[in-house]
Amino acid sequence: MKLRSVLTALALVVAPGVAVLGTSTDAFAATKISHATATSMFRQVGITWSSSGGCSDRNNSTCTSFDQLNLASAQGAQTLKGASGCALNITGGTETGHASGTYSHWNGYKLDYGKNTCVTNYIHNFSYIGLRGDGAPQYKSGSGNIYADEGNHWDVLYYNCGGC
Repeated sequence: MKLRSVLTALALVVAPGVAVLGTSTDAFAATKISHATATSMFRQVGITWSSSGGCSDRNNSTCTSFDQLNLASAQGAQTLKGASGCALNITGGTETGHASGTYSHWNGYKLDYGKNTCVTNYIHNFSYIGLRGDGAPQYKSGSGNIYADEGNHWDVLYYNCGGC
């Protein structure tokens, strides 16, 4: 798998401090990043973050952590910021306390954003795809990422970087 080796090396050059997980048989191994790498990426484009506990401990549900965030999720946040032009404040990352599952916050696939009119109007331009099992209205972007309205925030599932 020569192409995989090249892509892995490229990912490590482009995003220093990340680790590539998986084996050579995995179709899409996730590139995990540290909290420090994620916050640096967010600062570069003016994305803010906050937590009710004012902390970043992944094992504390009142914190907002980005440890073990997928690189594609961080890039997706950057894409959302650039494409929407909206103020973005991340209120939930990879910390404990969210719903479990393969495509979960804990596994690095999801970020929560505080609501504001600009973000909501931007997301409402995506395709409405119906209610999630818990009743949250869902919208699907052209890249396939899913935005769920959880009342006081947007829960975003990043399958990819959103066209980065």
